[in-house]
Amino acid sequence: MKILVVDDEQKICEFVKAYLDREGYEVTVTYNGKDAIENFENTDYDLVVLDRMLPDISGEEVCRYIRKKSDLPIIMLTAKIEDEDRIEGFTLGCDDYLCKPFNVRELVFRVKAILKRSNKISEDNIIKIGDEVEIDTLSYQVKIRKELVSLTNTEYKILLLLLSNPHKVYTRAEILEQLEEGYYEKDDRAVDSHIKNLRQKIEKNPKDCKIVQTVYGIGYKFGLKNKKHFT
Repeated sequence: MKILVVDDEQKICEFVKAYLDREGYEVTVTYNGKDAIENFENTDYDLVVLDRMLPDISGEEVCRYIRKKSDLPIIMLTAKIEDEDRIEGFTLGCDDYLCKPFNVRELVFRVKAILKRSNKISEDNIIKIGDEVEIDTLSYQVKIRKELVSLTNTEYKILLLLLSNPHKVYTRAEILEQLEEGYYEKDDRAVDSHIKNLRQKIEKNPKDCKIVQTVYGIGYKFGLKNKKHFT
């Protein structure tokens, strides 16, 4: 998971990054609001740790900017300890608020808790495998390498079927059987045609398929690993 840390104090950034790195997170550090916004626009982060007092654009403005465009979790850091300041921070849209000086281990605990809650909300309808494939089963949207792709109903069902059991190799006959009523093609060679069209849309190189793989003499399987969740 990717985390953006924004603070103008280098030592704080170094400590926070070291602890989060140790937990397996991919951490980017910036020291001002302008770079924070630029990084946010160019990278798909899972959480932002944001200092309220920055040298150029204030943390409040960065928080407002992010919140207008995303529901990305934000933990705000601040030296202001008054209740009114904390309430204002939550009003801006931050998800948690930590006063300086703080224990870095407490920050890591809060990061884990927020990401756990965030993932639990999205688990019900999102299937995500690294940065390669993301399927929203409520909207029927499919993203490949973060780009929306347009699949036919049959292509969508085949992709979802293969992904639902990535260790299984499906024969052409099994794929036909699993398609819902309304699919009238009974020739299992039609599956090859659908697979070919699907690969043209989702593979980087359709001649070297990584997502939908052929198991010669048997059928097809889902090729990617590191599946984050499936429900």
